[in-house]
Amino acid sequence: MTNDNRQPTYGNWRKPVTPGIGRLGMLGTMILMVGLMIVAMVAMISPLSGLVTAVVLGLVLLPLVIQDQHGRNALQSITARVAWWWGRSRGWHLYRSGPLGVTQYGSCRLPGLLAPSRLVEARDAYGRPFALVVVPRTKHYTAVFECNADGAALVDQKQVDTWVAHWGHWLASLGLEPGVVAASVTIETAPDLGHRLAEEVGANIDPGAPELAQAALHEIVRSYPVGSARVSTRVAVTFESLPRPGGKRRDDKEMAREIGMRIPGLTSGLPMTGAGSARPLTADQLAGAVRMAYDPDSQSALEATRGQGACWEDAGPVAAQEQWDHYVHDSGRSITWGMSEAPRGEVLSSVMTGLVAPHQDIARKRVTFLYRPYDPAAAVHIVERDRKDARFRLNGAATAARNQLDVAKSDKSALEEARGAGVTRFTILVTATVRAPEDLPLAAAAVDTLAPPARVRLRRMYGAQAAAFAAALPLGIVLPDHLQVPGAVRDAL
Repeated sequence: MTNDNRQPTYGNWRKPVTPGIGRLGMLGTMILMVGLMIVAMVAMISPLSGLVTAVVLGLVLLPLVIQDQHGRNALQSITARVAWWWGRSRGWHLYRSGPLGVTQYGSCRLPGLLAPSRLVEARDAYGRPFALVVVPRTKHYTAVFECNADGAALVDQKQVDTWVAHWGHWLASLGLEPGVVAASVTIETAPDLGHRLAEEVGANIDPGAPELAQAALHEIVRSYPVGSARVSTRVAVTFESLPRPGGKRRDDKEMAREIGMRIPGLTSGLPMTGAGSARPLTADQLAGAVRMAYDPDSQSALEATRGQGACWEDAGPVAAQEQWDHYVHDSGRSITWGMSEAPRGEVLSSVMTGLVAPHQDIARKRVTFLYRPYDPAAAVHIVERDRKDARFRLNGAATAARNQLDVAKSDKSALEEARGAGVTRFTILVTATVRAPEDLPLAAAAVDTLAPPARVRLRRMYGAQAAAFAAALPLGIVLPDHLQVPGAVRDAL
């Protein structure tokens, strides 16, 4: 955070990099070094064979050197395309549930990464019921909070800056929470059908009031929701069942009891961030929210009943089909983008206002900020390693100016961490849902228009629309833990 001309700005986001030569990462650099030694030994025996070996080495390294505008090399793009073709040939892009589907018991289970998930309901330290999303594969437990965000309208800039500061402290505190592996903030905009307003007015209207006043209230109930949007803010915190390396994994009851004791502490810090009052979602409310995401046409029925009767076993779609560039699910069609580059310079606190605000060309829009906090011990190792990697890349002459700036930023990050700041890896997922297939180009154009003012670069999640759609929901899906390639290998590319 900096303060220029009394207007605070924010920046210094850094993407983790590995030391390497040019565009090569650590893995590519090691292949280059070993390959050059092999070429030298072969050339001493036969110059022609050495030349052929050098050409083969160049062809091997070529996919690691060619990169697109989002920083993905050709090897990653080819791997994604081959994986998509393989999954499509096996029918993994299709999903059919319900009485005539292929799922057990004729239920509408969630597809893809959420298929084995289940819901556990317990009570926190205040006696409030809350739902826990359990993902058996990763042994993760996620609690979801509903927030009534105040908004920045008619709020002094000083108050906004205070909210941002408290939000940074809240994220940093997650690194001190035992067992916390991830957190997310989901801001969803959808059409307001007026059910909540009608219930509020109907419950508080006085039968003895003048007829003119009652008629005015009824007219407001009929006309006010037309063209308006409903904004929902949900915060999800994900815990792991293994408290420490070498410890004993805890079962559902133990996790529900421990998380229930910690929920009041987590929610007490959210009002100071501008999120308003926060309360945990119950099983019915969470299942209803997921159901509306997969089937937008069910919004009217679910809101009319306040989500009563919604269950996790029937929260998924009846039919879903994943395409290369979009996702078809029941009555909706969605496109999901992922952030490939954070704002390179300094930005104001209102930089994301347009991206999260409702848009007339998008029926439902969901912007999810995903966070992976690090504990203080890991944070020290990360910033120090980043400093070393930045100084290693400074030796390159072609990009010396940018590398010098990276060194200065890495030094600043290390200094801030030493003063007590937290270190968090984050990304953004944006999902645009429409009703008709002809509306998909309009939604894509709208998101492409909203991204530049937000100073972020978005990339459509080609070949992974179903997984990205699930990760954008406030259910605690940590995508790196579901990938087959280890994280160390991915970072070294």
